[in-house]
Amino acid sequence: MSRLLQNTKRWLPGTLVSLLLIAIILYFVDFGRMTEAVRSADYGILAVALVISFIWLAVRGIVWRILLREQASYWDVFLTVGEGYLLNNFLPFRLGEVGRAFLLSRKTKLQFMKVLPTILIERAVDLAYSAAILLTALPFVVGTSGAEQVGMVVGVLVLAGLVALYLVARNRQWAMQTFHKLSARWTPLQRVEGEFMEPLFEGLAVLTEGWLFARFLLWMTVNWALAILWYYLVVLAFFPQANLVWGVFTLGAASFGGAIPSLPGAVGTFEGAFGGALTLLTGDQSTALAAALTGRLYNYLSTTAVGMIGLTREGQTLSGIYRQLQDLRGRTKRSDGSTGDEPQDA
Repeated sequence: MSRLLQNTKRWLPGTLVSLLLIAIILYFVDFGRMTEAVRSADYGILAVALVISFIWLAVRGIVWRILLREQASYWDVFLTVGEGYLLNNFLPFRLGEVGRAFLLSRKTKLQFMKVLPTILIERAVDLAYSAAILLTALPFVVGTSGAEQVGMVVGVLVLAGLVALYLVARNRQWAMQTFHKLSARWTPLQRVEGEFMEPLFEGLAVLTEGWLFARFLLWMTVNWALAILWYYLVVLAFFPQANLVWGVFTLGAASFGGAIPSLPGAVGTFEGAFGGALTLLTGDQSTALAAALTGRLYNYLSTTAVGMIGLTREGQTLSGIYRQLQDLRGRTKRSDGSTGDEPQDA
């Protein structure tokens, strides 16, 4: 019973948020106009956007492989990226992130707790990019003055964040000792220290390898540039008057919408953020939802295609992976903070 209540507390807030946003969308949108918008869309532009969605996944594989110090083949990393996004689309609690580390550890010699920090670093930099993109685009969208200055401030803040990560990486022993002192005063941190923080600080070592980190940032920038282009093309297919700033703004909004607690796959929050951003730009809720649903469909098409190739190649199913991840989570809890149970044995 206690486990059921604990799981309910985890999934209930996200479910309520998604259902609320879906209800708001259903109330305000004219589905007749939305259907007409889909019929009138520029399918040539949408075809290019579909190709770019696969290129984006391919580049994301390069980004992650660099963080892994290229200790796994690109093919394994690329398929695992697709599997992770596929899991996030259909499984709760963003299990795709843990699932990526789990699946890659099964098909390579890399240990689960060595892989997981690379995903956390990737996500942290993603968050910095999404914040920079949204804050830079916002002044242009709302028409305030000083947009260039805001962009410069955001760039400085992102750079400062990266420098802070670099300093922590350079002084890992000091950071670990500081965390150890904090955990001595707060019992819940003690389990996190052995299970999670040590591998995380070790994973941060990649930031101290100048050329490796420069390549990571270069390819991450390419990845986000492709994302901006993808959002711009999807929006342009429905709104011919769109400009590149619209793509930047909708990408930033959708990125933060995807971070809000929700049903699996950011159902409701993605459509609310993407469609809401477009509605702010155009005042047309129905066409905005058509564009958002097209974006949703393309996400499913690309990640499902790549993810299912990976799962089929490994003889796995979504339900099977979910059971294994739940088993891994249970064994980790029973191990009292020990990381001796390797996911390869799951």
